[in-house]
Amino acid sequence: MPEIIFDNCVLSNFALSDSLNIIKRLYAYHSYITDFVMAENIKGLLKGYKGLSKIKEAIRERWLKEITLKTVEEKAIFEMLSVSLGFGEASSIAVAKSRMLVFACDDKAARKEAALLGVRLTGTVGILTKAARKRIIDRDKANEILHSMIGYGFYSPVSSIDID
Repeated sequence: MPEIIFDNCVLSNFALSDSLNIIKRLYAYHSYITDFVMAENIKGLLKGYKGLSKIKEAIRERWLKEITLKTVEEKAIFEMLSVSLGFGEASSIAVAKSRMLVFACDDKAARKEAALLGVRLTGTVGILTKAARKRIIDRDKANEILHSMIGYGFYSPVSSIDID
């Protein structure tokens, strides 16, 4: 199973749409967020997005792990990327590059930077599609979740999940 690191947007989409269980079913014990992403999550909680508390719960349950930048390489990549990206995205890309993790992100600029560094990518739509293909959810449920995410402000590049 590939290990994956999430930015705040992707996890927030699943938490706010009450579908974080999909992330758990696909990536439990192989999924990470950085401390910078956790700080972004806390800001969202403070703004009143109560559904984000499920991310803290996942960390308490230990199937999602909070990690920090450790190596000189990670810190250098983070510094380089934080000029143009938020700290959450920059730290996640740095860890993904250094530890060869998949980076789950929907932000166009962050995805471009990650791709330039050779980091493997996925996003909200890719994860929903994967869950449907693996029969964790059916296509109708995937589309219901996608529309819920859009209702919470997710700018989806598609209007429906197509698994045919």
